[in-house]
Amino acid sequence: MDSTQLSGYCFTEKIYEGSRTVVYRGVREQDQRPVVVKLLKDRLPRFNDLIQFSNQYSIAKDLDLPNVVTPLALVPYGHGSALVMDDFGGLALPEFLQSSLTHLPSRKLGDSVEGLILFFQIALQVAEALDGLGKQRIIHKDIKPDNILIQPDSHQVRLIDFSIASVLPRESQIIQPPTVLEGTLAYLSPDQTGRMNRGIDYRSDFYALGATCS
Repeated sequence: MDSTQLSGYCFTEKIYEGSRTVVYRGVREQDQRPVVVKLLKDRLPRFNDLIQFSNQYSIAKDLDLPNVVTPLALVPYGHGSALVMDDFGGLALPEFLQSSLTHLPSRKLGDSVEGLILFFQIALQVAEALDGLGKQRIIHKDIKPDNILIQPDSHQVRLIDFSIASVLPRESQIIQPPTVLEGTLAYLSPDQTGRMNRGIDYRSDFYALGATCS
């Protein structure tokens, strides 16, 4: 555990560290509520990173969807912000599968009845979440395994990371080199790459779900 501190919160473990962000599990001291806190690693974050952080909070805070992680607050932290979210004890899909597959007759979901049941439990909940987002005119734009959390005991699924989401029924995309594309290349729909004469809408998220399930 490093020395990172945030006033009013006590961190208990680091659960993720990427190139730009770090995520901690902890408690909110005023009421001992379990939380997950996402921080920018750069002490002088870029303007675009600050906008994306704000976007995550502003889009998801008013969503009344059971399969979306609820952001509780966006609080000042250094020269940026910290995103505080409800902690329901979920694991990212790759981590969950790594632990779950050891208890199945086969190491692949499709090779047993238990595995198929688990697959459909997860896939149907993500599809339900995307349907709910679509009805509220929200395009997530970064559906991938790391943004799907699963509670190990109940198998409840929730989506996270609305940093590049759009509150639009349709969005146009210009051609960008792969190094600056929004989203994760392995899961992007063709229209999200800007290389098709077609705008982005809710179907881009369902394409990414199909790529995730394959």
